[in-house]
Amino acid sequence: MKKLLILWMALICTCPIIAQKKNFAYQFYGFIRGDLFYNTRANQAPVDGNFYLYPLDHDYDSRGKDINATPNGSFYTFTTRLGIDMQGPKIGKALSSAKVEVDFGGFSASTTMLRIRQAYVALDWECTRLLIGQTWHPLFGNVIPDVLNLSTGAPFQPFNREPQIAFSWRTGRFDLMASALWQLQYTSSGPEGGSENYLKNSCLPEFYIGADYRHDRWLAGAGVHLISLKPRTSAVVIDKDGNEKRFKVNERMTTFSCEAHIQYKAPLWRIAAKTLLASCLDHTALLGGYGISHIDPETHEQEYTPIRHSTSWINLTVGTRWKGHLFAGYTKNLGSSRALVSGEQYGMGLNIDQLCSVNMAFSYNLPHWQIGIEYVPSTAWYGDTNLANGRVINTHAVTNHRFLGLVMYYF
Repeated sequence: MKKLLILWMALICTCPIIAQKKNFAYQFYGFIRGDLFYNTRANQAPVDGNFYLYPLDHDYDSRGKDINATPNGSFYTFTTRLGIDMQGPKIGKALSSAKVEVDFGGFSASTTMLRIRQAYVALDWECTRLLIGQTWHPLFGNVIPDVLNLSTGAPFQPFNREPQIAFSWRTGRFDLMASALWQLQYTSSGPEGGSENYLKNSCLPEFYIGADYRHDRWLAGAGVHLISLKPRTSAVVIDKDGNEKRFKVNERMTTFSCEAHIQYKAPLWRIAAKTLLASCLDHTALLGGYGISHIDPETHEQEYTPIRHSTSWINLTVGTRWKGHLFAGYTKNLGSSRALVSGEQYGMGLNIDQLCSVNMAFSYNLPHWQIGIEYVPSTAWYGDTNLANGRVINTHAVTNHRFLGLVMYYF
């Protein structure tokens, strides 16, 4: 009996817990990340201050002291990430694959909740690829800054992941891309705050068409993005007698954005840059939004005009094990194409005329480790909105100094 028990336990120990499926391959990846940061004042920085964007404007108390001129800092590890890449069997002549990637960044005020970063399936033919699911927004692109801050160059570099249907075609040195996208975790602004309902009620997804050119160490490309929102489906009006009236409205705000990017990558150094003419891309962590250009006197149905921004960045990195990082970003509010009839605007940073930031970092890199420090001075010029053209006037500068220490273990 004792010998049979020993044999049974040996068989259990030598058998796999989960059998490998035929024609499937799995590869886990991820990292453990710790961010230690300090700011000299309050900032627009979601994810409990980890996703740094820009300094907040002065907020004076009754004695004339700036409430936002208060230092802050913390240490977090909830951006730790886990992912799995899967290779499946062929479907006809196409190779099938899938990806699931999560972290603990959570939603809204919660930063300890597991959330989906990427989840998609893909079919790859010899020259074409079809992707269905959630992954990086095409404006994020193949040219991105190499910095230490979690924001990865935002609010100068688009940062967004969305559910999408994406098709790409490679011919020679060119990659052609087309995507239809829907919002989920990163949403546009409107009368109800940030919500995916503005795009959902529009019944039109976002669209992106772009092309990349690759040759030796060069990568260059450009793209065009379209978004069409329905900010409201009804309007509430209080008449002169104090009675509330509701009207069904048919409102729409449609606008285009365009971008261009370039990168040169050598064995020991890399330089990259991107520029955008952005309209209503606040859901990609850029400054932007829209305002009201007309109000119907009877039904209070509104027309809208986008607030345009020019934003650009350049990034240089030198070294491999010991690496220096230098990043500079600049955004300028270009105003609206039509006059505004109200000071009410929807978006992010619409009272900022200009924003500039410099990231100076140094990191030590091993096959599974990265340890680094970064200094980020950022200045925003706040002011008042000129209703005639949507520009920001009567500006004053506000500056924050951010210091970051980073440790990452990759696997």
